[in-house]
Amino acid sequence: MNATTPRELRISVKGLEAGMFVSRLDRPWIETKFPLQGLMLADQSMIDDLRGVCSYVYIDTSAGRSPDPRWLEFDEPTKAKANGKEEFESLRRNDWTVQSDFEIELKQAESAHEDLQGSIEEVMTDLESGKHIDLRKLKDGVSAMVDSILRNPAAFTWLKEIKRRDNYAYQHAMGCAIWAGAFGRHLGLDKAELHELALGALLCDVGKTRLPIELLAKQGRLEPDEVELVHRHVEHSLEIVQSTPGVTQRMIDMVASHHERHDGSGYPQGLSGSDIPMYGRIIGLVDSYDAMTCVRPWAGSLSPHKAVSELYEQRGRQFQPELVEQFIQTCGIYPTGSLVELSSGEVGVVTAVHSLKRLRPRLMLLLDRNKRPLEQFRPLDLSQVDHDDNGEPLTVRSGLPVGAYGIDPKELFLD
Repeated sequence: MNATTPRELRISVKGLEAGMFVSRLDRPWIETKFPLQGLMLADQSMIDDLRGVCSYVYIDTSAGRSPDPRWLEFDEPTKAKANGKEEFESLRRNDWTVQSDFEIELKQAESAHEDLQGSIEEVMTDLESGKHIDLRKLKDGVSAMVDSILRNPAAFTWLKEIKRRDNYAYQHAMGCAIWAGAFGRHLGLDKAELHELALGALLCDVGKTRLPIELLAKQGRLEPDEVELVHRHVEHSLEIVQSTPGVTQRMIDMVASHHERHDGSGYPQGLSGSDIPMYGRIIGLVDSYDAMTCVRPWAGSLSPHKAVSELYEQRGRQFQPELVEQFIQTCGIYPTGSLVELSSGEVGVVTAVHSLKRLRPRLMLLLDRNKRPLEQFRPLDLSQVDHDDNGEPLTVRSGLPVGAYGIDPKELFLD
């Protein structure tokens, strides 16, 4: 994308900061004292003036600093969005509810997680040695994962974050399956559809086992011929899954289209919009999100809330806007497993996201306001607690990168 291409984000005026470029208001410019259509925020007085007349504004991130993702707002519905909403509503078979407490489900989810991880490794090893996929090795693990996600999706997404692996292929396959299951649950798919969606997510990149190891491990920018080779993993994946007994046509379509993009910029066919199968659109989004948050040989990982912000910026470009909005409702602005700093200075990890209060998740506090480790981790539900111990309003101040303040995700498992 050209560096000067406008990248507008709608945000609450509460999130305005100096250095942002305001490209549009929630009202005509002529109704304000600002003379030009476009405003670089230079100081607090300009921010205060905007807050006095607007509820939200649009920020052009190509012309100034980007906002914190917690202040992002969605545009008002349009006819196109209404059609998109109807499309997603047509998928709904169930309104799933949480059936088990997080702490209880975590124990069952850990066992299922280990089993599925072992199955993924076994299948990958088979492929690398020239054998065919035995789908039975994956089905039991996927079934147990789907059962856990249906009972309480927070447990598996938590485990995905804290049990990070150095091997990108295994980590990414697992992550895509977990997020596909959680997203499909949010969309109301039935159990059989969730099983198919998650299993298809596991298979999308199996063709990479036919690419040179040194290419997959290369650090830095790929040459054009190397990019073409990487793109061919879709072709390889299709060859593998089409010869695998038990694979459905919908799963084949997912493998074929998970790198297609809403604006037609994807590959291998350059499909756009509704020409991309719905399940392909879903997997394309979760694949991108998980890739951004994984540790990759050629790129550092983004914190979950930064990855959410990047998806939001790409709505209407790489991804269907309604799809992005539905995914953010699934994972929240601060997804499960994110490290966050509160307005009190305390640091915690997100353990659950509230669908109606995405800015006020459930946390496990790890550090006190002076960034000292707590003797015992302390649960805190921001949907229930509005003020800190000093009586001050309590909010999430910002998301933190993985490993902030020396916090090791592997030490966060709850016994």
